[in-house]
Amino acid sequence: MPEAVHYRVSMRRPHSHLFEVEATFPAGPDTLEALLPVWTPGSYLVREFARHVQDVSATGPGGEPLPVRRVDKRTWRVQAGGVAVTLRYRVYANELTVRTSHLDGSHGYFNGATLFLYTEATRGLEHLVTVEAPEGWKAFAALERRGELFVAPDYDELVDSPFEVGPHTPLTFTAAGVPHEVVVWGDTVPDAGRLCFDLQRICEAQAKMFGGLPMRRYLFLVYLTDKGRGGLEHKASTALLFPRAGLQNARGWEDFLTLAAHEYFHLWNIKRVKPKALVPFDYSQENYTSLLWAFEGATSYYDNLFVLRAGLMGANRYLTRLGETLSALHATPGRKVQTLAEASLVSWVKHYRPDEHSPNSAISYYLKGEVVAALLDLELRRATNDARGLDDLIRLLWQRHGDESGVPEDGVEAAASELAGKDLSAFFDRAVRSTEELDYSVFSHVGLEVNFRPRESSSDKGGVPVRPRGEVKPKGWLGVTTKGSSTLATVLDGSPAQEAGLYVDDELVALDGWRVDAAGLLSRCDEKPPGDKVLITVFRRDRLLEVPVVLGQKPADAAWLSRVDKPTDTQKAAYQAWLGAPWEDSG
Repeated sequence: MPEAVHYRVSMRRPHSHLFEVEATFPAGPDTLEALLPVWTPGSYLVREFARHVQDVSATGPGGEPLPVRRVDKRTWRVQAGGVAVTLRYRVYANELTVRTSHLDGSHGYFNGATLFLYTEATRGLEHLVTVEAPEGWKAFAALERRGELFVAPDYDELVDSPFEVGPHTPLTFTAAGVPHEVVVWGDTVPDAGRLCFDLQRICEAQAKMFGGLPMRRYLFLVYLTDKGRGGLEHKASTALLFPRAGLQNARGWEDFLTLAAHEYFHLWNIKRVKPKALVPFDYSQENYTSLLWAFEGATSYYDNLFVLRAGLMGANRYLTRLGETLSALHATPGRKVQTLAEASLVSWVKHYRPDEHSPNSAISYYLKGEVVAALLDLELRRATNDARGLDDLIRLLWQRHGDESGVPEDGVEAAASELAGKDLSAFFDRAVRSTEELDYSVFSHVGLEVNFRPRESSSDKGGVPVRPRGEVKPKGWLGVTTKGSSTLATVLDGSPAQEAGLYVDDELVALDGWRVDAAGLLSRCDEKPPGDKVLITVFRRDRLLEVPVVLGQKPADAAWLSRVDKPTDTQKAAYQAWLGAPWEDSG
């Protein structure tokens, strides 16, 4: 049998939140250096997983102790003397996110980057995993099986295959001839049959775009919690964190489907077609690329689009959700400060480390990237009389770089210009490399236009026009967001609140002498006309202050897409080619 690295993962005391790991490396150099990644692919933040490793010891093939010492935050050095080495250690796992690991009395979930020490010399070898689970628990992962062993061809694939261990009965379905499993933790799904049916439709819609699926089986790991939402893509699986209450209503169900569609689309767009800067992964530090907008933002564009293509969302509803995305973009002052390329490049210190100033200084490459992907789709369609679109660009990149060789930093732009039959550098200069407002005129190609209005309330997400309720009067604007019941979370740059001297973390007490909470503050300012002077009473570090503020006029940052009054037959045909729904029947 060829040499391999073998791990044994046990969870004898799940209430301790400690995974017990054995890692056996074949005979090699006199000195073995075992390493742990500082980040996990798909989540571009140095998370310092080694901080949770403890009790490391080393033995030789006969069980004899070997000297081992920690030499830096992620490295353990063993005086191996050229023999095979077994490292034993424990990993604390009490953080339930899709990027980390979690063990308790109900289940065990682990990402490989948090648990599996590796060596650079053996990284390309086969990696085998034995899971010793408590009685009644089963282990699930997308890896191939060899008896009781889980088998990864190399360390990269091992890291890309999270494990779920627990007393679960999986749901199953087949899409495009490939078996799929859904393992759910945290609660039961209210309609398991519908869940599998809807996921199958989405998976098959994506398979149709690419002419098949790139894996032999697929695993959805679903974590239903009281709050939180997120997903992490893997080469043949995904982990999805979602609020359990969300599956009880139509909007929440739709949100779950778009999350699943997003992570599934990553099967192609980032797991196999990826920036060249990520080839190979450097687990020791940040891996910089300015292309995350094309791999995450474009995937965000497709997540809604594939729910539409699967017949699970109407075209009008799709346009509403796209309008909500436009609204979120225009509510973020940071779009005028940070370019999309820079947002991608510095995700390591910005996107995953937001603070109270982030809305003023940064833009999400997911958010703006989704809008830019929509504009690029329409730009390609306009340039080619609807003969080509973003689907064709994604497929072209798949054909050229699906072998995981990596897309050069200028590769997306070059391929787009090639498909368009003209130089698109002006489009990319404005949309990706500048902080200019985006040009929405291309929506006219499909008979649409973008409109803006002030938000009606703090819960107004845009996406639809204002509902007539008599005379519409200008609304007063303070320019803050809140957290909890009474605390200022963000003071927007250039806002009346900033000019008057309100600060983040000020605790609201009263407005014009009357007690007020966060929701009441925003709604009462909405009711006042611009130019009104209000007196806001706050606690700041236990000191009571009164801050007079002259309200501004609420900005028109809620967007929606409307149809042009007199569409041409060409616009109607382009609309149908884009969304797959007739102009006259797109509900």
